[in-house]
Amino acid sequence: MADLRSLSLPELEAALAAWGEPRFRARQLYEWLWAKAVTDLDAMTNLSKELRNRLKENYTLHTLFEDKTQHSSDGTIKTRWITHDGHRIESVLIPVPEDERYTVCVSTQVGCSLTCAFCATGRMGRKRNLEAAEIFDQVAGVNRQCLESFGRPLTNVVYMGMGEPLLNYANTMESIARLTAPPPLGLGMAARRITVSTAGIAKMIRKLADDGFRSNLALSLHAADDRKRNEIMPINETNHLAALMEALEYFYRKTKNRISYEYIAFERFNDGPDDAAQLVQLCRRKFPVRVNIIEYNPIDGAVFEKSDENRLNAFAAYLAKEGVTVTVRRSRGKDIDAACGQLANKG
Repeated sequence: MADLRSLSLPELEAALAAWGEPRFRARQLYEWLWAKAVTDLDAMTNLSKELRNRLKENYTLHTLFEDKTQHSSDGTIKTRWITHDGHRIESVLIPVPEDERYTVCVSTQVGCSLTCAFCATGRMGRKRNLEAAEIFDQVAGVNRQCLESFGRPLTNVVYMGMGEPLLNYANTMESIARLTAPPPLGLGMAARRITVSTAGIAKMIRKLADDGFRSNLALSLHAADDRKRNEIMPINETNHLAALMEALEYFYRKTKNRISYEYIAFERFNDGPDDAAQLVQLCRRKFPVRVNIIEYNPIDGAVFEKSDENRLNAFAAYLAKEGVTVTVRRSRGKDIDAACGQLANKG
């Protein structure tokens, strides 16, 4: 049976019309599915029992089951979900109450195919893409967590969990459409509160621009020269820095959306003065960019070490002196393997 949430509103209207239902019934059903994020057909009380039973007989709902929740000492909450076909994925709630910011980091794939040397998810391999509804369910489920734990709804969504969003392009874009659509067609989140992070696929960055993408874009950069980036991110061999910079220029020219570089600092690999100077040059392209320097979070079997505090601060200070907008992001959720690069269904 088809997943009910795989149908567009016109498709739902056509399906229900074939059963003799009025047009507005499809809109009511769509509101339950997306604006209210309800996945129990029996809870849809303004639909007749006869219609609900008929829907159960003809459609399914591929919902996520909450398998395990872990709470970090810093307030971060990691949730492991089980998909309808038995896979496990993870999402993370990152609360920053002092800034009134409550962010969910969502996954777009079961595992990942990119094998970045510093990332635990890449060692899992890619099992399958997540459906748009499965990405949406992470946001809806963590939003409920946020309300229960902090009395506040989510303020931001980042596509930075398991998987490469641009290798699951259609479902990533559809999930954003449902998050940003005004009720009753979606949750009504602001597009500027959503950031999609990519390891760097030039042709898909251009496609984002051509498709009128309205959210923010983050490039997982981590090295400012091709030799080092090839060493830690094999995707760079087919998407080198020159191609990525041209794609980002194209993206900004068409969208004017915010672009950021994510840069994990590895001890004596990419945190020296020469590395900082090369990064400054990448920040002087024909588009504004901000740099988020991220502490490295160790994973089993990796050879990298976290950058020394003094080296990391000197690196950031050099960027700032050269006029680069830079933020050092301290890792959160490390004690529950919820920090950047650690998501791997561990435990």
